Amino acid sequence: MKKCVIICNPNSGKNNKKEIIRKFIEMLNKKDYDVDVRYTKYSGHAKKIVKELPNDIDLVISLGGDGTFNEVVSGNIKRQERLLLSHIPLGTTNDLGAMFGMGKNPINNLRMVLNGKIKGVDICKINNRPFVYVAGLGKFVDIAYDTPRNLKKSIGYFAYLFNALKIFGQKTQLFELEYTANGETVKGLYSLVLVCNAKRIAGVEVFNDVKMDDNQFEVLMTNITTKRDIVKSLVLAKTSDITKIPGVYFFRTDNLTIKLKETPKKCWCIDGEKYKSKEKKFEIGIIKDVKMLLPIKELSRIFVNEK
Repeated sequence: MKKCVIICNPNSGKNNKKEIIRKFIEMLNKKDYDVDVRYTKYSGHAKKIVKELPNDIDLVISLGGDGTFNEVVSGNIKRQERLLLSHIPLGTTNDLGAMFGMGKNPINNLRMVLNGKIKGVDICKINNRPFVYVAGLGKFVDIAYDTPRNLKKSIGYFAYLFNALKIFGQKTQLFELEYTANGETVKGLYSLVLVCNAKRIAGVEVFNDVKMDDNQFEVLMTNITTKRDIVKSLVLAKTSDITKIPGVYFFRTDNLTIKLKETPKKCWCIDGEKYKSKEKKFEIGIIKDVKMLLPIKELSRIFVNEK
């Protein structure tokens, strides 16, 4: 039989994990997989589990939120021989799962994955720390990691909105920075920096025409600070191309260097989790061809190479 390891974050979402795991094992057994289930016990545990798995594992399934999958990918990249990965979302926003064409039913999602295709995915890295779909610094990005877990469990996505309202009234900090990309160096003041390899962030589709194998990532920066302009930009983003909004700067690249004049008071947010760093210089690049088993549903939209 083939070997599958399920790495489950018991704190993600409100689902009945025992029942999901029972059905997962049943489905995987029918596909000729012998299943080993590992539950995470602390932050960083999923990374350690994947890093130490034997090389004869045929499939590793992340069962949790986007942060759990970040750990699984990070552990895989640390290995000498990478393993085949997949991800079944159980978190609150589940941006990655939505981009892959998954819904809220984990059983249906696993069924789609097991009938899917293996694809090579671009994974971004910031100062050699991998992130799967987004790294952000500035206004609102700390909502993802500062929103209390118990509030997310009780009211779901509304917990983020509640926290956003509190942050909205706070003074917007501008970061003085210099960035270099595509042979050009620019200096300026910015209130938000987003580096992404996804079209959806925090439950909202931000970008169009994002491909996960084009050797590029998307960069969005803004110098918007006033409450009125922030509200205006959020409204326009719902009805038009966010990259065309005044005060928003957008480009694509395969390599980005950001130099901050001062160490920021706020932390970066990477795939929904806090990234603590005292550095002022950040090198962002790409790790190519990380193999994933994905549903067929959205492949033609998010990959250049559809085969």
